[in-house]
Formats: sequence, C-alpha cells, structure tokens
Amino acid sequence: MAQLDLREKLEILADAAKYDASCASSGTSKRKSSGGKGLGSTEGMGICHAYAPDGRCISLLKILLTNSCVFDCHYCINRKSSNVRRARFTAQEVVRLTLDFYRRNYIEGLFLSSGIIRSPDYTMEQIVEVARSLREDHDFRGYIHLKTIPDADPGLIHQAGLHADRLSINVELPTVAGLARLAPEKSAPRIEGAMGDLKREIEDSGDARKRYRSAPKFAPAGQSTQMIVGADAATDRDIVGRAAGLYGRFGLRRVYYSAFSPIPDASAVLPLQRPPLIREHRLYQSDWLMRFYDYSPGEVADAADTATGMMPLDIDPKLAWALKHRDSFPVDVNTAPRQALLRVPGLGVKAVDRILVSRRWRRMTLADVARLTVSVKKLKPFLITSDWRPTLLADRADLRPLVAPPAKQMELFAA
Repeated sequence: MAQLDLREKLEILADAAKYDASCASSGTSKRKSSGGKGLGSTEGMGICHAYAPDGRCISLLKILLTNSCVFDCHYCINRKSSNVRRARFTAQEVVRLTLDFYRRNYIEGLFLSSGIIRSPDYTMEQIVEVARSLREDHDFRGYIHLKTIPDADPGLIHQAGLHADRLSINVELPTVAGLARLAPEKSAPRIEGAMGDLKREIEDSGDARKRYRSAPKFAPAGQSTQMIVGADAATDRDIVGRAAGLYGRFGLRRVYYSAFSPIPDASAVLPLQRPPLIREHRLYQSDWLMRFYDYSPGEVADAADTATGMMPLDIDPKLAWALKHRDSFPVDVNTAPRQALLRVPGLGVKAVDRILVSRRWRRMTLADVARLTVSVKKLKPFLITSDWRPTLLADRADLRPLVAPPAKQMELFAA
C-alpha cells in the first residue's frame, strides 16, 4: 500500500468520521492558561460545527484515529469486511493537526474517535496519548471530546477523563436485539457497564472537587451517546423509551440520533434506503420535550401513532401530543402555570418565561404573545388571551391541516 501524506490521511479519516453525530461541546467551561502561555482559541476538511445551549457555534476538528477495525458491524462503513480506502494517524500527527488548525483559528477543539485496531486497550492507549500530549506537552486549553471504547481497561478510561472535557460511549442501536443482530461482536451489558463506570467517576470527581478545590476534574462536560435510527426495526416509541432510560440511569448530557445511511457493499440484512431525515429531526424534538419542556417519557411516546409507534412526520411531536389531548386546551396565558404553557404548540421555553414575567404587570393580548413567537397560527387554537378565545376552533375535526407546517417546509427535510 502506498504511503499516504498527512493531507490524504485527513481527507480519508475526516470523511469517515462524518457518521458520528455525537459531537457537540455544550456543557463545558473555558480552561484558563497557566501563566498566560497556553494555546487557545473557524473551514476545511474535518471541521464540524456544533452549537452550545446559548447559541454559540463551536468548531471542532472531527476525525478518526483510524478507519481500520477488527470488528465487522453490519451498519458500519469502516467494518473489517468493507471495501474502503484505509488510513491511520499516529498520535503525534493528530496533535500536530489539532495545534495547526487551532493556531489558525479554524477550530476551538478536537473530537476524536477511532476504529478498533489490534485490541481495545491498544486503541484506547493511542487516543489517550493524543489528549495527554495536547494537555501536558503543549498546554492546550481547547475543548477535547474523546470517543471511548467499552472493552478498554478502566484505567485507560480514567486517564481519558482526566484530559478530556467530554467522553462518550455509543450504544449504537436502540434495542438489545438490534445490536445482537447487526453488531454481534459488541455487548449491550458491557456498553452499559462502561457507561455506569463513567457516571460513577464523574460523580466522584464532582464530590471530590466540592471538598478539595485542587482535586482533578474528570470529564467536566459529562458523557454522551449515539444511536443509529432506521437500521433495525425499532420504532420511535422504542427509541424515546431507550433514550429516557439512558438519561435516567447514566446521567447523560446528550443522546444523539443518527439516521442510518446506506453504505457501499452493504450487508444484505440492512435496509436498502435510509429513513427520512425528518424522522431524525422529530426524535431530536422529542428529546427536547423531555429535557427542556417537562414532558415525561410516556407523554412523549404518546405523541407517536398508536398502531405503528412512529412519530408523525408532517407535524412536530409537541403538536401531535396537543392534538391527541384536546381536553388540556385552550390554556389561559394570563393564569396558567408554567408546565401548562410549555405544552402549548408554538411556545418555546424562552417565550414561556417571558410571558410569566410580563403577565405580572399587565394582562397579555394575542398581539403580545405573537411578538414572542415565530407564528401565532399554531398558537390560536390552544391559547386564551385577554382579547382572544378560540370558541369553536379547538373542536374542529380538520384542525390538524390548519396548524401543520406548509408543504414547502416539509419538502426541505425530504430533500
């Protein structure tokens, strides 16, 4: 095999990393540089853009250490039997790339994952060495997210957490049956065991830092995971339940959803087409309902179709839930509690908080509410204001098409 230069490796391994969606830097804090000499803080190969909760766009160098792998997972383009061009970085090549991109102000951090080479421990050692060298040899103060390997030695995972802001372990597929069928070399109990170990280390570190300010930080931005949507028979109701369980048991910061994408020389057990991209979007919306809108997992799952277990594609899950629960509406914007206002389609968390402040000083009209949201059309059947009451609108049998998004908006997702 011909020797590849650094740019060729970057082209191959940045492209191979695009299938990993769990790449965001929310939840971390800026690192201070000792003595003011540290490196610190964006387009090119391997650069991805993630968004923090406050809206900041954060650029990361997103690459694999290698796309070679000893595993043969059916859904993975980098599986052992896949006919793809292979490449591998050394640890110092990743360090060099990260520093070069950082100095040019292209990126604010690194997201590093890898296929498994030789053994889980050997691969994890190389990943840890990248983070160690950046922090200790080069005083790198940028963000680091490492994808960890469940089967690796716990001591290596511990070292990774001391250098990285966030660690993640992919559960891969929503169901244990799906994982056993499509990735028989991987074990759901081992994956969840590793996630439980991470949770305990993160909690122990937090407790230690409350008592001793000098105690080392361990993955201060927490842990996340990713699951592939559409590669197996899991319904949206299954996926929502699985995500809720992961949040509750392992204290995850994020669950990421990645729509299955057909790959070259695909296994015969995989679907021939990818699921609609809008399905992935609806799952993220469902996730936000649990995380920010005080919906229980059961309420979110209730938005899915009773027969198929799938979220409707033409409307968002919040609107789907509202249409199923007409008896909960309309809600009086001037008297309703926060939880009831959060269930009004079209009202976001910031809009609800502003309503709660504003109504202390005046009775709110429909025009007042309209100024806090993108469109008042979706709101009108579900809301009462001082000058508006949807007397007959909320009971109309044809309400759904009246509040559904325009067809052109749906076409954007279909494309």
